[in-house]
Amino acid sequence: MSTVAIPKEEHYARIARVQEAVRAAGLDALLVHSHEADFANVRYLSNYWPIFETAGVLVPAQGEAVQIIGPESETFARDRGYLAKIRRILEYRESADPDYPGVELDTFASIFAECGITPNRIGIAGRSLLPVTIYEALRRDAPKAELVPADDILTNLRVIKSEAELACLREGFRISVIALQAVLEEIRPGLTEQQVVGIAQGAMYAAGAEYEAHPTYVLSGINSTHAIGRPSTRVLQKGDLVQLDIGARVCGYSPSVGFPVCLGKMTEEMHRLAEVCIDAHYKTMEWIRAGIPAKEPVLKFEQYVQDRGCGENLLYGPCHGLGMMEVERPWMESSSEYLLQENMTFQVDTFLQGSEFGMRYENGARVTQEGVEVLAPDLKMEIVEIE
Repeated sequence: MSTVAIPKEEHYARIARVQEAVRAAGLDALLVHSHEADFANVRYLSNYWPIFETAGVLVPAQGEAVQIIGPESETFARDRGYLAKIRRILEYRESADPDYPGVELDTFASIFAECGITPNRIGIAGRSLLPVTIYEALRRDAPKAELVPADDILTNLRVIKSEAELACLREGFRISVIALQAVLEEIRPGLTEQQVVGIAQGAMYAAGAEYEAHPTYVLSGINSTHAIGRPSTRVLQKGDLVQLDIGARVCGYSPSVGFPVCLGKMTEEMHRLAEVCIDAHYKTMEWIRAGIPAKEPVLKFEQYVQDRGCGENLLYGPCHGLGMMEVERPWMESSSEYLLQENMTFQVDTFLQGSEFGMRYENGARVTQEGVEVLAPDLKMEIVEIE
């Protein structure tokens, strides 16, 4: 079983760095928001991952950070979270909107007063997730405050991984490969996509995963054309191309590995696209290194796929950020001007799409000065045909 972890002290150091950035930005406080599906920013600071309810962390420019939760989660937050100061606000309740009559709760106003601030400028991290109800509560309790977009404060910290974070990712990749291998041993015509997901889930939990890193992709036949999708009750057929993409979450870190398998012999067109996809996947890893503009590998990737005659099959690529979320900032795109830095981590996500099938070859990579560390080093990308 896994023994990796992010120490409490690392969480506290993250909060200290956030406070430095809050002061540098001229903010009185930063409100960090997350929910169950995209938990990353809040868990990054406090280790708390909400269920049903939403969650926040208020980081004042000076003083102690506050974990904000809904009315029901206090014992859970104290058990799992690392922040001593926990406060409950009604607007962080679950979406069924219970009233909780008679329950004494806090407000943003009471928390600001406790922190000793009358905020004029409040940064918001997690803006795309923040619900109207919480926004309205913030406007009610701090009517004169300017709400400032501040996602970059968290992003700038999260993009460079610590040794503890890298250990969690490596362990997640190890378990993900175990789950993928379990699927390869049992997948066959006659099973449904969802039954194959059950094989992957059983293997990853038995090996030490805390959760799936993302909904497991077992997308067969025409379903394999989906760049993102959920498994269905479709029964696997002989001759199907099946898109497998499997991730095991460990300590909040969410990697993914995958490749297509054919239940029988690939058609000529499947074989052609698979060869291009595999070659482009490995080429992408060769093109990545610290110090270069992030768009450089992207432009080479796009040109390579075009030169191999598969430009019309290209939907996106070739890499997206990897960390607590399987897909997180930053993406690597042709418009990306930022420089790659050592210990950035990415999913090398090579996806080509035809009219009747699609395929993805995926592994993780840590940026180094010389190139990359492949995070699932024993996973070989090759054509897989299961008779």
